[in-house]
Amino acid sequence: MMKKSSNTNATLNSNIALMQAPKRGLSWTTALVVCITVLVFSILVKLGFWQLSRADEKAAWQQQLTARQASAPLSYPQLLAMTTDTALTGYRLQVDVSPTASPIIMLDNQVYNGTVGYLVLQVMQVAPHETALLVELGFVPGGIDRRALPQVQPITSSVSLSGRLYQKSLNPMSEQLFAESGDPMRIQNLNITALQQQLQRRLAPVVLQPTSRLPTELAHPWQPIPLSAHKHHGYALQWFAMAAAFALLMGYVWIRKIKTIS
Repeated sequence: MMKKSSNTNATLNSNIALMQAPKRGLSWTTALVVCITVLVFSILVKLGFWQLSRADEKAAWQQQLTARQASAPLSYPQLLAMTTDTALTGYRLQVDVSPTASPIIMLDNQVYNGTVGYLVLQVMQVAPHETALLVELGFVPGGIDRRALPQVQPITSSVSLSGRLYQKSLNPMSEQLFAESGDPMRIQNLNITALQQQLQRRLAPVVLQPTSRLPTELAHPWQPIPLSAHKHHGYALQWFAMAAAFALLMGYVWIRKIKTIS
């Protein structure tokens, strides 16, 4: 009888040990899954709030652009007096210019209304200043043969221009000019600092997009803010929706798991 009781106790102890082992493993797995769940949910929510902050920045930037458009045009000396650290996009400029011997510049890989092409720029002299000004002639579609650049009629005489200024942001991963020889001269990035060295001519750190009529009559794309505040709000809603869906999914998984264990 004592022997049977001992065997029973041993069996029970063995079963208890076997039952406890999975619980320890389940506890470790549970802790890991909880940490991952909280981390992923936090990241999704944080991305949503980041998009909201970007929307606020874009809204403030749009207000600033509107105020600049409503203000009086700058003179060229006023423009040159502004520091290069100042964002100049949106200011208006009125200036008398004349053509230079510099080649016509074609900024590659531009898209307008779903068409890929070039943004055509001309270097213009503003007397009596040594610093020249880039004037946008407009957008021209690219041809099938990339070896043949489109022909654009440049400004051939002195003219009075009024328009708005912009500065294109550079991609830190690819900001080199990659200028090709010839006239017109194709470039890959509007790096004005590098373009000055290429042309050996001082340039103002902006481009003038004329609102007055030009002989070229090309389209002038205007998109100073790549993504509007409205789009950032839409992206924020998507991130928050993903966070909610993830939370519901993980809650469903945990409920199923608890029911299975019980």
